[in-house]
Amino acid sequence: MSCDFISLAAPGVQNLSPYLPGKPPEELERELGLTDVVKLASNENPLGPSPRVVEAIEQQLAGICRYPDSGGYRLKQALAAKFSLQPEQLTLGNGSNDVLELVGRAYLQPGDEVIYSQYAFVVYSLVTQATGAKAVITPARDWGHDLAAMLAAITDKTRIIFLANPNNPTGTWLSEAQLTEFMDQVPERVLVVLDEAYTEYVDEPDFANGLVLQSRYSNLMVTRTFSKAYGLAGLRVGFAVSNPQIANILSRVRQPFNVNSLALVAAEVALADEAYLQQAVEINRQGMALYQTELARLGLDFIPSVGNFVSVDMGQDAMPLYQTMLEQGVIVRPVANYAMPQHLRISIGLPEENQRCLEALANVVGRS
Repeated sequence: MSCDFISLAAPGVQNLSPYLPGKPPEELERELGLTDVVKLASNENPLGPSPRVVEAIEQQLAGICRYPDSGGYRLKQALAAKFSLQPEQLTLGNGSNDVLELVGRAYLQPGDEVIYSQYAFVVYSLVTQATGAKAVITPARDWGHDLAAMLAAITDKTRIIFLANPNNPTGTWLSEAQLTEFMDQVPERVLVVLDEAYTEYVDEPDFANGLVLQSRYSNLMVTRTFSKAYGLAGLRVGFAVSNPQIANILSRVRQPFNVNSLALVAAEVALADEAYLQQAVEINRQGMALYQTELARLGLDFIPSVGNFVSVDMGQDAMPLYQTMLEQGVIVRPVANYAMPQHLRISIGLPEENQRCLEALANVVGRS
């Protein structure tokens, strides 16, 4: 092959590294011949899908020879009714990652600047680099966003600020007062993207509701997903809430039929299944309490989290410990790609899965 096709790619894309997802259980089973693998690497809902969702999908199967409703009318109506929105504010995506990419494609070009925090979700970096924009990464404060540093980093070239609340992979969070003070100082020409992928799990009384804040600030866009608490990670459906002008622009770069028909009906049903959502939240609450107690007993420091995961400081290079846990059939997530080489991020699972993980952790650190 004489042609270097990598050099022909856009400069920003040439410098990207592919996104590394959590290891699938099937892969570990093939590699090590294991049959009882626990995956706690990708912040998925351990309950499995709602039975009501499964029934709705089964009823929809006969229609998969047809293209889905590209506008997602029924899901948008359901979202608007539940969250007191207008359908014109909504953009649907193939997961919220899809919407984050749409924002970059619509609003960024070479020379623009994007602000996000150290230890922020890796997709912000991917979106920024792929468009040729410049990343302005502000140092974290107590593992979370330093809003004052972000404000100080704004220039006339700043186009987008990415904020995750709660943040992944650290689980840190911002209050309503903090975000309100921040938004009051951000120039209206700068688009703030508030990523609320884990918001359903949070029960802190002063936690910010991005949808309420969005009604006050025309330059605030909120993204949410059905992949976490709603248990639909495999179907990939998320959404953004913004002022209608921004939603209109996103619709111009959105691919037709970017949300499939099964995802559309599943999300609509999941949105109405409040009992399932509350069960998922309670399972997570109990699991998080268990980890906090047992990690302290094992003498392992961790970052306090309000999501459905916890990042644990192993006190040394975490990769060998991760590999040892794989050999015990437990998949967690190393986060060295977030410049956190000593941490392992652990998703909250079912009680028996959490127990397996804690036993594996005790084994690798030599404590019981």
